[in-house]
Amino acid sequence: MSLKDFLGEDVRIIDDWIDPDSGEATRRLHEDQETTVVFTDLNGMEAAGNVFSTREKIAAALGIGADDIIARLSDAIDRPVAVEETDDPVFRSRSVATDLTALPIPKYYPEDRGRYITSGVIVAESGGRRNISFHRMMVIDRDSLAVRLVPRHLYTMFRESEERGEELRISICVGVPPEVLLAAAVVVDYGVDELTIASALSMACRGRPLAVGRCDNGLLVPSDCDYVMEGRITLDKVEEGPFVDITGTYDAVRMQPVIKIEKTWTAPDPCFHLLLPGGYDHFLLMGLPREPMILKTVRQAVPRVRAVRLTEGGCCWLNGVVSIAKNKEGDGVNAILAAFTGHPSMKSVIVVDEDIDIFDDREVEWAVATRMQGDRILRIPGAAGSSLDPSTSSTTYKVGYDATLPIGTDMFMFEKAKLR
Repeated sequence: MSLKDFLGEDVRIIDDWIDPDSGEATRRLHEDQETTVVFTDLNGMEAAGNVFSTREKIAAALGIGADDIIARLSDAIDRPVAVEETDDPVFRSRSVATDLTALPIPKYYPEDRGRYITSGVIVAESGGRRNISFHRMMVIDRDSLAVRLVPRHLYTMFRESEERGEELRISICVGVPPEVLLAAAVVVDYGVDELTIASALSMACRGRPLAVGRCDNGLLVPSDCDYVMEGRITLDKVEEGPFVDITGTYDAVRMQPVIKIEKTWTAPDPCFHLLLPGGYDHFLLMGLPREPMILKTVRQAVPRVRAVRLTEGGCCWLNGVVSIAKNKEGDGVNAILAAFTGHPSMKSVIVVDEDIDIFDDREVEWAVATRMQGDRILRIPGAAGSSLDPSTSSTTYKVGYDATLPIGTDMFMFEKAKLR
């Protein structure tokens, strides 16, 4: 399998030659983000974006219904499955000369510092632990990248290597199956192997564990990759950014580590995965994998949870909605507190009754408008928030809306009228 196997039927083909520094790729992707766009000649090579820009497209790529994604992913997190190594991985079909400047990697926005790999999943091992995670990477030259390391698991691995005066072996995977993309963005304990979560999701959706192959540097990576770049995170650092992140605003400039690429592999007919910064698929691939943890923490506080959602209007990161069936008064407030625990980057959450469709923004706003007053807004000052929120300083001010009705309410005044 390759990225092309997940393009679906609604595909727009761009045959024009696209200059990777012109911003034209971004313009084409922005025109209709729900439609997959394939560039046949982006810097002379093939690339595709908006591939996973709706929940329905992600579900179709997994072969399941959109309503099943969170349940399947939750089960995969709870019950990981061992990967299956193959001696003939797809990504080792061709070994090509390493030249990052020749690849279809665009500069997305005018003030970006350079051209960026946005869909790259980094595989690393250290101290018997394996980690896979998303990281943006800025092209420096033919074989060098600057990588943004947020203070999570790969950052920890690198700091441990740095303290020993050692570089960290990695492999960068581009054009991986959706189960790998989702697993790379989940929140799990340090040391949990996300490849086994991807394997469990593959088993549940495809009836087989995730196939992996071994790189020359010894790391196991998904077999079905369009591109695999073997390298190492060095002890050198350079300025990285500005770069447009998930909120659609420019992120800060920071000193970040340099990756040196030593070998590049590709599938037989590779297609480079473009993930539009601040776009729909960026929202979903970064935010949707956080929903299982919100579901889990809310269920620990309120047993009957119908659904959770990080909203597109909140970049699938900062704002959320939860629907519950209350057992007792106060469950709405407890659900708010639990939701913030499940996703600490969230700064606003609305809790509604189970009859409200939380995937319909009009219904959610209608519930807030007709079922609550302002004295049921929970305000939490001085909380840790997301560095991606441009309005945040050192802390953030979180807000929860309890739009649930009191138990035993006469629903005659609160249900929408229906024709018989």
